[in-house]
Amino acid sequence: MMKENYLKRYAALLADYCLSVGKNEKILIRSSYLAEDLINEFCSIAYSRGAHPEIKIALKNSERIYYDNSSIEDLMYLSDTEINYYKNYDAFLTIRAPFDAKELQGVPAEKKKVKNESTKILHELFSERSSNGTLKWCVCQYPTESQAFESGMSLDDYEDFIVRSAYLDKEDPVRSWDELSAKQGLIADYLNKCTEIRMLNDTTDISFSCEGRIWINSDGRRNMPSGEIFTTPVESSVNGFLSFSYPAIYMGEEVEGVKLTVKNGKIISHSANKGEELLSQVLKIDGADTFGEAAIGTNYGIENFTKNILFDEKIGGTVHFALGDSYAETGGKNRSAIHWDMISDMRSNSEILADGKLIYKNGHFTESFLRSVGVRGDL
Repeated sequence: MMKENYLKRYAALLADYCLSVGKNEKILIRSSYLAEDLINEFCSIAYSRGAHPEIKIALKNSERIYYDNSSIEDLMYLSDTEINYYKNYDAFLTIRAPFDAKELQGVPAEKKKVKNESTKILHELFSERSSNGTLKWCVCQYPTESQAFESGMSLDDYEDFIVRSAYLDKEDPVRSWDELSAKQGLIADYLNKCTEIRMLNDTTDISFSCEGRIWINSDGRRNMPSGEIFTTPVESSVNGFLSFSYPAIYMGEEVEGVKLTVKNGKIISHSANKGEELLSQVLKIDGADTFGEAAIGTNYGIENFTKNILFDEKIGGTVHFALGDSYAETGGKNRSAIHWDMISDMRSNSEILADGKLIYKNGHFTESFLRSVGVRGDL
C-alpha cells in the first residue's frame, strides 16, 4: 500500500490534471487488484464528480493462461464488450500494477504477433478518437514487488522513485507539471517551425523530415510521469543508422543490442545481440518496418533504466524511436498493430540539429537555444 499522503495526491493528479474527470463520463479503469487502494481513491473522486468508472481487473497469471491455452484462431477473437469500450467510453485509465513483469516471457513470438494483428481495429479506434479529442487517456504506474525487482530496487525505493518522477513529493504536483509543460511548449513551438532533424551519437546518425508534422508537448496528461517532446517523421524521409543503448522490451521479452539501418523510411537491415528472432517476427507485422515516432526525453528526475517504458522513454538525456503505429495528432500516417519504443542514450558525444542549427548537445538542450526560445533555466 502506498503512503496515504502520496496516494491522495496521486489520485487527485490523475483525476484533475491527467483526465479532468467530468460529470456523466464513462471511465474504464484497467489494472490488477494490487493497486486497489489507488483505484478506490480515484473512484471516490470520480463518483463525487458524477462520473461512471468501470473497473477491469487482471488476476495473477490470467494473461499467461490465455496465451498458453488459446489456439491461433482464439487469439483473433475480440469481444463486443472490448470494442464498445473503444467506441463509446470517454476516458481510459491504465494503472500498471503487475504481479509478474515477465509473465509473457516464453510465449511464442508467432502468438504475440497474431494477437497484435487482431487488435488492429482497436488501435485504429484509439488513434482516431485520441486525435479528435473524444477519448481521454492516461497510463500510470503503481509500485509492485515484481516491477521493483525488475528495476533493481526495493519496493520502498521503487515507490519513492515513482513519487519523485511524478512530482508527488511536491506540495502542489499540478503546478510542477504546469511549469514543465510551459517550458516544453516553447521548445515544441520552435520545432514546429523546423523541417529537418538530425540526431547523432557514437553509434547513431539518423535524419528525417518533420515538415507538416506536429511536435507534441508530452506533459503528463497522457503518461504519468511524462517529460518528452515527440513527433512522427515524414515516413519516407528517414535515412541513416541507429543503435539502441538499452534492451527493447516487447510483451515481456528483452531484445538487446538492436541495430537498424533505414533507407527512405524503410528498415532495410536489422540485428540484435539477443532476441533477434523476435525482432525479425515483429518487423513482419504490417507497418512495423516504418517509424511511427521520434522523441526527446526530458525528465531529468528519471536517470536510470528500469525496464519499464513508461519511465525509460522519458529519461532526460535520451531519444527514442518507435517502430510501427504513429500518433494521428502528429500528422503521422503509418498504421500498425504495434508501437514499439527503443531508446538511445545521448548523454555523451551527441548532437541534435534542427535545420542545421545545433540545439542539443550531450544530453541537454543548449543554454543558448533555451534562451532563444524563452525558456528560463534548465528543464
